[in-house]
Amino acid sequence: MNLPKVITDLTNAQNNFDSISYTDCFSETAVVIDEGITYNGKKEIKSWIEKANQEFQVTMKPLKYSVSEKILKAEVSGNFPGSPIVLSYHLEINEGLIQSLKITG
Repeated sequence: MNLPKVITDLTNAQNNFDSISYTDCFSETAVVIDEGITYNGKKEIKSWIEKANQEFQVTMKPLKYSVSEKILKAEVSGNFPGSPIVLSYHLEINEGLIQSLKITG
């Protein structure tokens, strides 16, 4: 699968529980929406992913990426009920960084 570099970097950071490298995939003004909660900017995104890494130990395996729809389908496994699950990552990428990410089931 031919993924944009930032998505490969995001996946590697997630699978290594590296919240700093994960956060580096986002622009300064990026927005993440996960489970109905919005995180604005790198500081909030870093706090969110640090907590998620500690609590759920999530890993992700990319399954399919649609360039036209800007959606990554990934199998997500971790310490949470229903694991593993396939989630959709709706991405807006600008100048090699993620500007927005919305995670849906």
